[in-house]
This record gives sequence, structure tokens and C-alpha cells, in this order.
Amino acid sequence: MTLRFFRDPAIVPAFTVHDLDGRALSSGDWRGKVTIVNFWATWCPPCRAEIPDLIALQEKYRDRLQVVGMSEDDASPEVVKRFVAEHKMNYPVAMTTEDVRRIFPGISALPTSFIVDREGRVVQKHVGMLNASVTEQETRVLAGLPVNATIEQIDKVTPAKLENAQAITIPGIDLSHLTPDQRVAAVQKLNSDGCTCGCDLTLAKCRIDDPSCGVSLPLARKIVEQIAHQ
Repeated sequence: MTLRFFRDPAIVPAFTVHDLDGRALSSGDWRGKVTIVNFWATWCPPCRAEIPDLIALQEKYRDRLQVVGMSEDDASPEVVKRFVAEHKMNYPVAMTTEDVRRIFPGISALPTSFIVDREGRVVQKHVGMLNASVTEQETRVLAGLPVNATIEQIDKVTPAKLENAQAITIPGIDLSHLTPDQRVAAVQKLNSDGCTCGCDLTLAKCRIDDPSCGVSLPLARKIVEQIAHQ
């Protein structure tokens, strides 16, 4: 296995949010532990699919790892709180704020996870569903535990293609006039309906991979308008 970490990791600025029970969560409290800041939503299938792996990692490495969930739901905190309880999530969850998005920029798809080392530096960003084996090995090496893996340093790059992810920012598509429920419906449909340009991708992925595509743009806009008028 090869583990890749950013060559010049940036330090996470100090910030505080409040979890779903109103308790303060401070980034300073995570210093000395590996931290996974996981941006997710209750409606996102790959987000839900990786939750059991995050629960297992938090339990196994609870003295060395802190998972923090940042909900991108437009639903109320009470809805998210019920979901967290039903799925027995053993790590804190907060509603994402604009301040948090500025600290962790470039969240165009869910789930997106930022891996933070014990010194509070962002050493990796994963877009899409986490690979449990890779995430565990990343946790181990950053925690100073032995691993059977090669370590590479890489420049920060944004993946061009999405795998096991739900795009929430789609080039050329304006979702700002939709209600929260309509936005969820539009995002889900754009991430499931296929483009007919021959790319064999969903409309959302085609727009991201090829923003100049003249087929996906009108199809995607038509879906958004249909949902807007429902």
C-alpha cells in the first residue's frame, strides 16, 4: 500500500463550533491526535455507507484519533441528531458553518474528508467515500504506529473525477433558488441520471469532468427547473 500526504501541509486555523447537543468543539482540543474532519449529509448514500467504518476507526483508535462529522444538511439539527442517534455514531457531529467552509475550502462533493495530523496540519483530502483500509493506515502512520506501507509526498491536487461521491457544486447549474428539499432532490437526480453525450457518466459527473459539454448542460438545467416548479 502507498500512502500519499501533502508536501507542504497547511496548519488548520483555530476554530470552535458547537455539536448537536450545543457543546463546544474546539480544534485546539484535537492537537496531539490524528483528526478526520468528515463533511457529509444524511441524504448522501456514500456518506451513509462509510459511517460504520468511521465508527469502527473511532472505537479502535479512540486514544489516538478524533473523527469529527460536519453535516452539510439543509435539514434542522434535530433531524441530523436523530440520524446520529439511530446510527449510533460515536463521534461528535456539528452543522457546517460558513467559517468552517472557509477553513476547509473546496467542498464540491460529499463525502469529503480532511486528514489532519497531530500538529494540526491538513495532510490529505479525500473526495468520495473513504477506503477503510487506507484510512486506517493513514491514521496509524500519523499516530506514530507501525505500518506496512510506502509513504509518498505529493502536491495538493483536486481530483478531476468523482468516485463514490455526490456532487453538490455543479458547473453551470444554479441551485440557489431552490428550497432545501428541492436542492436535495435536484442533487440526487443529477447524481443518478445519466448524460446522453456518450460519456457513460451521470449528469453531475459529466458537468464536472467536461464543463463545456453541450448535452449535459441543458439536461441538467431542465431537471432543476422541473423540480423548481413541482
